[in-house]
Amino acid sequence: MNMVDIIYKKREGQVLTKEEIDYFVTGYTDGNIPDYQAAALLMAIYFRGMNKEETYELTRAMKYSGDTVDLSRIKGIKVDKHSTGGVGDKTTLIVGPLAAACGVPIAKMSGRGLGFTGGTVDKMEAIPGFRTTVDAEDFIHLVNDIGLSVIGQTSHIAPADKKIYALRDVTATVDNLSLITSSIMSKKLASGSDAIVLDVKCGNGAFMESMEEAVELGELMVEIGKADGKKTIAVITDMNQPLGYAVGNSLEVMEAIDTLKGKGPADITELSLVLAGYMIYAGEKASTYEEGYKMAEEALESGSALKKLAGFIEGQGGDPLVTENYLLFPQPTCHQDVIADRDGYIGEIEAKAIGLASQHSGAGRAKKEDQIDLSAGILLLKKVGDTVKTGDILATVYGRDSEKVMKGAEEAGRAFEVVEDRPEKEALIKKIIK
Repeated sequence: MNMVDIIYKKREGQVLTKEEIDYFVTGYTDGNIPDYQAAALLMAIYFRGMNKEETYELTRAMKYSGDTVDLSRIKGIKVDKHSTGGVGDKTTLIVGPLAAACGVPIAKMSGRGLGFTGGTVDKMEAIPGFRTTVDAEDFIHLVNDIGLSVIGQTSHIAPADKKIYALRDVTATVDNLSLITSSIMSKKLASGSDAIVLDVKCGNGAFMESMEEAVELGELMVEIGKADGKKTIAVITDMNQPLGYAVGNSLEVMEAIDTLKGKGPADITELSLVLAGYMIYAGEKASTYEEGYKMAEEALESGSALKKLAGFIEGQGGDPLVTENYLLFPQPTCHQDVIADRDGYIGEIEAKAIGLASQHSGAGRAKKEDQIDLSAGILLLKKVGDTVKTGDILATVYGRDSEKVMKGAEEAGRAFEVVEDRPEKEALIKKIIK
């Protein structure tokens, strides 16, 4: 078996065998297959595609390219939640406590942000003292004791994905359905949970911009998850404007806390309750999704989910007083308002543009090694459909570097479209796949 034959076979549109896929993944991860041959195969896959069996075998090979996490010592059915990436998406910090407060053990590994989407690990590091790295024993203890732990993903989980994704990123082969699916699901399946709830974003601020693409991705990921023995549910959700009002690390954690206090934006509250409802159902703490949703609502209204968040923060070395005193978060030293220059209604807020503006204000990174400003970000004051008068503040950009804040404000201003007629409201929850 050799790479030239495998590249030729896929170039001609033929189906690769399990052995051929294993040969590629193992050889490339180990450094025995050079970048130029791996890039040629990825391009052939990009143009010729993979069927469901090939996609499953690629996911499986990537899953087993490194360590797999054993969570068997954690009591109960462990449920993971994954978002395909969005702007202002802080749902992990809300749904984790909601589901855990209802008895579902949450043992989650999350990543950092890159580009215009934020990373949960970066958000958590805005909490003073919070540790995103704990050893395996402490991780298991925290979940058994508190019901919830979220840590940074180690390099030992699906190392093939890290190496293949880096090559995809520089060879224009990122947006292929099978390659996206194998990248996401290899990490999720290696992380050890018994069930997975997927939040598949759809719109101008998502990798899947069309409904058709998002549904196709959701269906494929659900099939792959089920084939691996995991109960898997995908929720297709809107990402044609940022979620909530806050975009940026400290700002998003504060909004997540507000949401658990019952004072959050309507969209982030509703999405969090839906996702938590499915997690509670997948964790078999509810016999139906509807029952799970109601349990999540009760955890929100009673304050038990907020207490769970405080316990989770304290368990990982953070200061639980941040749930009451937001001045404990990193504070910006400068800000710039984005002002409306006409009357009308907000017709569109381009989510990707807001995400990039937040990144450029200092809240995100273009390269993995970039340092971020945890105080930086954007606070929206208007959402799609809201009435606007000339001179109204549409958003405020925060940070510690005045030049970056000014640049972010200029970019954020271009994300808003003011129209004469009030637009129709987009559905937040578009489709459920299970």
